[in-house]
Amino acid sequence: MTIQDLKNKKLILLETISGSRSFGLATENSDTDIRGVYYLPKEDFFGLNYIPQISNETNDITYYEIGRFIELLQKNNPNILEVLASSEDCIIHKDPLIDLLRTGDFLSRLCKDTFAGYAVSQIKKAKGLNKKILNPIEKERKSILDFCYILQDQGSIPLKKWLSDYGKIQEKCGLAGIDNTKGMFALFYDEKGSLDYKGIIQNEEANQVSVSSIPKEEKPVAYLFCNLDAYSTYCKDYREYWKWVSERNEDRYNVNQKHGQNYDSKNMMHTIRLLQSCDHIFKTNSLQIRVDNREELLDIKAGNWSYEAVMQKAEDLISSIEHHHSVSTLPDYPDAKKAEKILIEIREKLYH
Repeated sequence: MTIQDLKNKKLILLETISGSRSFGLATENSDTDIRGVYYLPKEDFFGLNYIPQISNETNDITYYEIGRFIELLQKNNPNILEVLASSEDCIIHKDPLIDLLRTGDFLSRLCKDTFAGYAVSQIKKAKGLNKKILNPIEKERKSILDFCYILQDQGSIPLKKWLSDYGKIQEKCGLAGIDNTKGMFALFYDEKGSLDYKGIIQNEEANQVSVSSIPKEEKPVAYLFCNLDAYSTYCKDYREYWKWVSERNEDRYNVNQKHGQNYDSKNMMHTIRLLQSCDHIFKTNSLQIRVDNREELLDIKAGNWSYEAVMQKAEDLISSIEHHHSVSTLPDYPDAKKAEKILIEIREKLYH
């Protein structure tokens, strides 16, 4: 079934303009997102063709089957609560049956997890992005040799520098582990190449150093420390960074680079809005869709706020949410029996 099928068969119960236009944050370049609710023909609902959700290719237009819609309301899904609470000027079509569903019946203390919890995850994502922008990782991958050091006097020097300074090559080195230590090795050198040492690593992709069989009469020429923990962290950061580079939205990234604040300004605008919405819920026991601080939020989106200022605003809002949540009179969860009763009533009227 397609969106056009829903319209042709007059199955749509609610159709609203959502997203930035609903919040009062639209600009001349904003898309128009549509969200709605439908019901299935009786034979599909009772048969094997139950379809909980229908979207277009870009997900700019999405409709939810009435049962799925109420299920998500019960979970305090922010997007779904905002659809139900749409202002009159954003409602394209509304069946009277939708009036049986009231936003206030679904608000609960669970909103702290769904609204603020999601926002916190986006803040962590923003911090990760900030770290990636400020700390780019070279495309040429380091090897474990870059994390090895030679003990010298009361300190250490990088292994590669030691090899260069003393005119030695890693392939002629042999390592032997030192008891009761972690990452410490005695380093031996086979000047003539007759002892069949394995070298410090056997290839550039090696994820650990090699140990060799060392004749008893051989004396170590140095002691080596391999920081395997630092190498593991580097490998993880390398994979994440270049995965991010390959998947990032270049247009969005270029905008962020242009304003130079080192965070995804559009995403953080919506994160702050979501935190403000959550704060309002616990202060007033109601959900506000249209923002009161349009210019401030658009200022964040434009990158006119520093990263530190945006993070501070987010932390202040989280503190306020924690406080008002602790004294909130909202129920812990929405009333499931009441929601089920309403759903049954709607279905009975639709399929009577």
